[in-house]
Amino acid sequence: MTSNDANETRGVIGRASRPGVTAVVEAHLLVLKGKPMRSAISETLAKHSKLGGNDRRFVAFATRELSRHQRLLDLAAKARGRAPSSLKLPEDQAIFRYALWRKELTGASVEAVMAEVGLPGPVRPRSMADAVIKEALSKDVVLDFGDDPIERAAAKHSFPNWMAKAIAEQAPAGELDAVLAALNREPFLTMRVRPNGTRETLLPELIAAGYPVQSCPELPDAIRLNDEGRAIFESRWMKEGRLLVMDLGSQLLADLCRAAPGQTVVDYCAGAGGKTIFLADAVGPNGRVYAHDTSAKRLVEAKERAAQLKLRHISFPKEPRLDLADLALVDAPCSGVGTLAREPDQKWKLTKEKVLEFQKKQLEILDAVVAGLKPGGVIVYGTCSLLRDENDAVVEQFLAKHPECRLDGEPLRVWPNRIDGGGFFGARLVKQ
Repeated sequence: MTSNDANETRGVIGRASRPGVTAVVEAHLLVLKGKPMRSAISETLAKHSKLGGNDRRFVAFATRELSRHQRLLDLAAKARGRAPSSLKLPEDQAIFRYALWRKELTGASVEAVMAEVGLPGPVRPRSMADAVIKEALSKDVVLDFGDDPIERAAAKHSFPNWMAKAIAEQAPAGELDAVLAALNREPFLTMRVRPNGTRETLLPELIAAGYPVQSCPELPDAIRLNDEGRAIFESRWMKEGRLLVMDLGSQLLADLCRAAPGQTVVDYCAGAGGKTIFLADAVGPNGRVYAHDTSAKRLVEAKERAAQLKLRHISFPKEPRLDLADLALVDAPCSGVGTLAREPDQKWKLTKEKVLEFQKKQLEILDAVVAGLKPGGVIVYGTCSLLRDENDAVVEQFLAKHPECRLDGEPLRVWPNRIDGGGFFGARLVKQ
């Protein structure tokens, strides 16, 4: 596959063994059938419980990669006369897509790829013979992405045209390619050091213990792990609650709250509780954090984490107690376009219509929060989206409906090509 815009060789995480490749194809088939990627990977790894650590890492990585580059790989298949629509079985589509990914995007030889996908495995039934796959892989093809710059970027980085155009409307000038490329990279593992202000003490200890970590310049307590190893999860610092996994963009949104010691805060869409803990550390034991979510199931993990860390000033009332709040964080349900690095299958599930459904829900949540908030209270509205319809457009519509509120400063815009994390938006809204 040759093109001025398509030549790319990516490092491989883990080991591409035959059993691992079988699991990758099975997981990708589950994604194609509509199962969320995380569930597809977990279910497949549970089925293949005898896979070793390197194999398991490869399965997760490769499954994400097949969705990340799905459009590009299908263009490469079409250029070889094997468009997905022409293949008889979904198994054929999955195996051929995997074979193209290994050869074109990881630089594996045709012989190495055939050793991984050749019969008698992986996965049956299939109608593509080994000779057909090998012949197709051996062809050099040129991909034509057209002349429109946004559509070229969409094809190169495997995004739907409508999504690339929507991102381009907001992206910094000249950075669309970089933004889309960042959304296709493996996510960084970033953490937050607790208690606040102790990173410079802890960092030398972690380095001395052999962990490849470095500080993130954006925040005083953020650190990044520089390899894909996960041994740090068994460290005493993790067990003591000194380190918490938290995306850097998510940390920046929580930091935008500017929660101060002694304040009362409502985390209105608390979910698993990462930002809840961030806010609890900020307000201290003399403050109070009320965690709320419409899903009791999502709050289970938050409750467990708060208990483990002995953060007794976090509570989970049935009503969020907005009347007591100095600040309410609304990390609203959204399309998640800013975090596609973690869930790339969402590229192919999202539509313009679904984005507008999210917008409607976001405005409904803000209406409910402002109605209960006392004068002088602050709402921090945030999403992990890069789309105007969920960000500036929501703020504009909210302010037009609520003249008692004003925007406090410039919104936070976190672009994934500029930091070691996902993309986020945040705006501070003051009820006067």
